Amino acid sequence: MAKALKKELSSKQQEELFKVLKARFEKNMNRHKGIDWPKVQARLAANKEKLWSLHEMEATGGEPDVVSQDRKTGAYVFYDCSAESPKDRRSLCYDRAALDGRKENKPKDNAMEVAAAMGAALLTEEQYRELQQLGKFDLKTSSWIQTPAEIRKLGGAIFCDRRYDTVFTYHNGAESYYAARGFRCSLNV
Repeated sequence: MAKALKKELSSKQQEELFKVLKARFEKNMNRHKGIDWPKVQARLAANKEKLWSLHEMEATGGEPDVVSQDRKTGAYVFYDCSAESPKDRRSLCYDRAALDGRKENKPKDNAMEVAAAMGAALLTEEQYRELQQLGKFDLKTSSWIQTPAEIRKLGGAIFCDRRYDTVFTYHNGAESYYAARGFRCSLNV
């Protein structure tokens, strides 16, 4: 989970990322019907910091892909579309308060701050359920999602997964962390 100071990619890194994103886009046309890759690429090229965020999502195993376009702003919406929760974003508690609250056996970091450092956000429950309409994700893992303030205030956090061909939302103490739980991001470009 690299935290770069300069949030801009070299020309070579941009070119490599465009190749990966384009190949994924073309392989998974069901995720973004009616969206044209050249328009996505042009928008990415004009938003260098967002391109850097997508690079971070990719580098940590998220396999970001376009899932929709915001009708009001025209922004393309990317979600992590890896089959399982991104491998380099697992074993994290929910947020800084949860991390600071652990007295021993602390995880290496927390999901909310890692996502923010990447310039992205955790999926909401609604976004997670939208993602699951595009395929079957988190069959063996689970993903932290944005937790309502009322739940977080009481010490909890929520996560989702897919089991028995059903998407489930669960709760845990925000300070908990597991090798099979990570988080998925969304990014508007």
